[in-house]
Amino acid sequence: MGILKGMRVIEGSAFVAIPLAGMTLAQMGAEVIRFDRIEGGLDAKRWPVTNTDKSLFWAGLNKGKKSVAVDMKSPKGRELITRIITAPGEDAGLFLTNLRVRGWMDHETLSKHRADLVMVALLGDRHGRAAVDYSVNPALGFPDATGPEGSTQPVSHVLPAWDCIAGNMAVTALLAAERHRLRTGQGQEVLFSLKDAASAMLGNLGIIGEVCVNGTDRPKYGNALYGGYGQDFICADGARVMVIGLTDRQWRGLLKATGTQDAMAQLEARLGESLSDEGARFRHRAAITDLLAPFFARHSVDAFAKEFDSKGVTWSQFRSFAQAVHEDPDLSTENPMFHMIEQPGIGTYPTPASPLDFSRIARQAPVAAPKLGADTEEVLADVAGLTAGEIASLFDDGTVTGPRGDKFFVNAAE
Repeated sequence: MGILKGMRVIEGSAFVAIPLAGMTLAQMGAEVIRFDRIEGGLDAKRWPVTNTDKSLFWAGLNKGKKSVAVDMKSPKGRELITRIITAPGEDAGLFLTNLRVRGWMDHETLSKHRADLVMVALLGDRHGRAAVDYSVNPALGFPDATGPEGSTQPVSHVLPAWDCIAGNMAVTALLAAERHRLRTGQGQEVLFSLKDAASAMLGNLGIIGEVCVNGTDRPKYGNALYGGYGQDFICADGARVMVIGLTDRQWRGLLKATGTQDAMAQLEARLGESLSDEGARFRHRAAITDLLAPFFARHSVDAFAKEFDSKGVTWSQFRSFAQAVHEDPDLSTENPMFHMIEQPGIGTYPTPASPLDFSRIARQAPVAAPKLGADTEEVLADVAGLTAGEIASLFDDGTVTGPRGDKFFVNAAE
């Protein structure tokens, strides 16, 4: 039983943010029903895929949901989706989407069928234009501040950060609007855009102020931690590590573990400035790095790892994805968040549950993503309120399908 048990959320989505929002709610116990085209949604074949062309991306972002496959182009299919979204129930009438269609799948139209509908819709930008993480990020300047120091080439990162942030903002928006509905009985639409989610963070992190107040266009600093001390080093065994001295405690722990306290004191005397200030550590990062580098050049990771941990040093080793999966116990079932789950058609591999661990509600084990259309019949009966005969007719005329393209796969007399 999850903390959101009893809540029903309908999801019409693609890409990362809204599927992530639905999955987050499902992992907290909500019944999340996503609808897709009969041939599969836009993400049905999105990479990474297996050697049999099964999407690991789709499986990863749709854990624990129910799936309905419906002909979204047909009037019958659209009517079904409307019935599912606006079905009665105190804990229903909640809709997440980034596929808003005016005149059909928008709040103005849907709320005619259920006045207290709560709908959270993610746009590309505030003007309604299409945008994805990989177009928003360069538009706001992050690639120009990323990469080796002195380089003039932009570097786009592989993490869809704004999608991840926007997905969790969608969860926040839905729960806030649902709380308002509980108090007032009023439904509403919550609109926001991927670009606005990113733009807000540009301001929240002080970068807009840095430009406007200081007149600074932040350059590339390589792997250095901006505004404090953090740097990567090559060790004697060829491994690369990142060490952090952002806070005073982290800084003192790093110096103690590397035995460089005296050398740093001498550096402070030459500079006439205390390195207890994190800004000073950033300004003098090159001189600090010169003093720390010999320690790492003399030692392998195994030689200092336990000492670093015992002295509370904040550090990590650079790994590839494969190295992380094979070497880091936090990505294994040693971490109670992970379980070995069989994903139908793909295989068995470590799968995360929710990272949230509530003290009064046990964390639910992850549930595999459904096959396309796996729950069509159940949802049409239990949510849309159709009879067995009506469901059979929809399967027969191709308006809906089951997980194998079945016409109708239960006893219609039930």
